[in-house]
Amino acid sequence: MSASLVRLESGATLDDDALAGLYHADGRVVRVNFVTSVDGAVELDGFSEGLSGVPDKRVFGLLRMLCDGLVVGAGTLRHEGYRAVRLNEERRAWRRAHGLAEYPTLVVVTGSLDLNPGQAAFADAPVRPIVITHGRAPADRREMISGVAEVLTVGDEAVDLTEALARLRERGLDHLLSEGGPQLFGSLAAADLVDDVCLTVSPLLTGPGAGRITAGPASPPKGMALRHVLESEGSLFLRYTRK
Repeated sequence: MSASLVRLESGATLDDDALAGLYHADGRVVRVNFVTSVDGAVELDGFSEGLSGVPDKRVFGLLRMLCDGLVVGAGTLRHEGYRAVRLNEERRAWRRAHGLAEYPTLVVVTGSLDLNPGQAAFADAPVRPIVITHGRAPADRREMISGVAEVLTVGDEAVDLTEALARLRERGLDHLLSEGGPQLFGSLAAADLVDDVCLTVSPLLTGPGAGRITAGPASPPKGMALRHVLESEGSLFLRYTRK
């Protein structure tokens, strides 16, 4: 099932090739993708799924197709029940044609290593995932998860995201897509590592209670440039990049 997306500046309806062109990013980039309600909620009934419709899922899948590495915090991985990062044949063929690995690599950021190696995100992964943690993470959990993922230690008492990105790029993961959660987004922003923000505004008023798409340490405001505005079924799809 698909949904038409229209570029508001031109009124043009976009196929997948046109969408890939709009969301193309050159070189080394950290992109963040989130969905929010009109009144700023990051979730509905506890999950982001409640804010997402068919058009959002289309963009969600396309952004995964474009990236080298898919970065997610351990809390989001557990809470949202992440499965293995797999793409259909059409999108795998697109990646092969553009010189990319057939699948993006899942990258999980965690301080506690509270991960289940039997979760499908690990156990059924087509590419061995990478887990990023710090030096004080429990040794028994490190040994357990190392059976299904490569474990990188960056930082003594907390994950050093700047060093983590350098280590990932040594492995050829230049285009990184973060799907959350809010704590990871806030930490990336505080470290001034966010280059690109893709935001879906869902046409819902959810009322008070839910958090925002960002959380964690305070950081100075950073100007962003609007790249495009798309619309479908009342949802807006915004892309911002560094000025």
